[in-house]
Amino acid sequence: MKRLLLACAVLPLCLAPAFADDKSDEPRLITDKYFKPEEVRTTGSVTIGGNRIDYQAVAGTLVVHPRDWDDVPKPAADKGDKDDKSDGEGGSDAEAAMSYVAYFKAGTAPGSRPVTFIFNGGPGSATVWLHMGAFGPKRVVTSEDSHTPAAPYGIVNNDESILDVTDMVFIDAPGTGFGRIAGKEKEDAFYSVDADAYAFSEFISQFLTKFSLWNAPKYLFGESYGTTRAAVLVNMLQDERDIDFNGVMMLSQILNFDLSPDGPSSNPGVDLPYQLALPTYAATAWYHKLLPDYQGDVRTLLDEVEQFALTDYALALQAGADLPEDRRNAVAEQLHRYTGLPVAYILKANLRIEGGVFEKNLQDATGITTGRLDTRFSGPTIDPLSKDADYDPQSAAISSAYVSAFNHYARTELKFGGDRRYKPSAGLWRFWNFQHTPPGDDRPAQQAANVMPDLAVAMKTNPTLHVQLHAGYYDLATPYFEGVYEMKHLAIPKELQGNIEYKFYDSGHMVYAHEDSMKILHDTVAEFVTRTDNLTVQP
Repeated sequence: MKRLLLACAVLPLCLAPAFADDKSDEPRLITDKYFKPEEVRTTGSVTIGGNRIDYQAVAGTLVVHPRDWDDVPKPAADKGDKDDKSDGEGGSDAEAAMSYVAYFKAGTAPGSRPVTFIFNGGPGSATVWLHMGAFGPKRVVTSEDSHTPAAPYGIVNNDESILDVTDMVFIDAPGTGFGRIAGKEKEDAFYSVDADAYAFSEFISQFLTKFSLWNAPKYLFGESYGTTRAAVLVNMLQDERDIDFNGVMMLSQILNFDLSPDGPSSNPGVDLPYQLALPTYAATAWYHKLLPDYQGDVRTLLDEVEQFALTDYALALQAGADLPEDRRNAVAEQLHRYTGLPVAYILKANLRIEGGVFEKNLQDATGITTGRLDTRFSGPTIDPLSKDADYDPQSAAISSAYVSAFNHYARTELKFGGDRRYKPSAGLWRFWNFQHTPPGDDRPAQQAANVMPDLAVAMKTNPTLHVQLHAGYYDLATPYFEGVYEMKHLAIPKELQGNIEYKFYDSGHMVYAHEDSMKILHDTVAEFVTRTDNLTVQP
């Protein structure tokens, strides 16, 4: 493997050698083997709410190691032992250089403001989306519900950045952004639910030390799989490192992958995904004016559909083969009213419509595929004979704008990246391990990943932890009602449910891709941080 050697402006003390005399026979700390941390500092300003905020930006990398990495050498292995994979070091020799961009309000003392660690999901996604779309000081302008024309893209001042209330750290997952992974079995070391969260816990711990932020109010903001990570991470930081957080913000949440509308037919007997996706189907059909007999507003419609999903529809699905024919036909008619899909198709699907099937068939009569991340978007169908959608029109509509804008911004304003490739995703699906070890267990659960216990334990061990769920009505990757269901079913005392709050948007998975929703997102997050940062209660 080609090694990536990174220039280092400031070497953190935690990575410096513990012993200066290299000839000593005493054990010494091993410095990073493949990478060195780096940083570039620049200054800038952003106008939020009519007020100018000057800031310092720090773009760089920090080097992290997997849980079984050992920073003290073990005795040299027998050179004849071909099974030894650690080159004389304890545990794994894998490393990740995780790239980040941090923004600190100028003229403030370290730790005097909240700090929010922000990340997208994937898994294996860089954090370009939240950076250039939601909270960074600059944002890229994209079309509301159609394909954004090709470059040049508009990069403008972000009036909705949250730098007015919190310093921000945008973190790219291992192997993404300007970061890379290296070492033997590097994919096993970083590409799993628990290994990924551990890498982020290592990053955050180092970052708090490097920038003197241990006594600052702390927040996590995760989107999509980033909510999965946030649930594991906040519990890991509290349990293993004694770092309590003030709050966790979840955008487009998925904690239990058994509830996903993507391919539930491969898991027969589990019908909740169909129920929890139904309100999003209804909102989507309403948006595209394909509901046969409803003329009201979307929120009134969703109240009705949510009730149906948890009652009559749930009972029909639970009945299975025992469902009477007349009842089956009645439920199919009701699903037709809520989805716009033909009754005959719904009956053929046994009342169970998967997300990809809905995306392909809602506008199939006109040769149009409906978006997945944001069902307000549509695009030409690639294969008219396919059962499921072949692509996501929303992703195709905006990805070039985000990636191109960040590549330009990073090199021209942050002065970072040079001639290295910025990887918006790691392409890790053939390596990713979705098994997860729940809190208190010593081995992975033999089931789809479910990190609801992690968030529940974190809230019970830190009963002052506040949680905020953000969700768009037009999200079929992580339907909004799925997130609500998960929160309402956390194994926590009833009084702790009061620590959870909800905000819904007339948008999709990336709620900030909708101009009005982006403003509401800023105001909701800003109020949450200001209310929970505890700064006003300190002497």
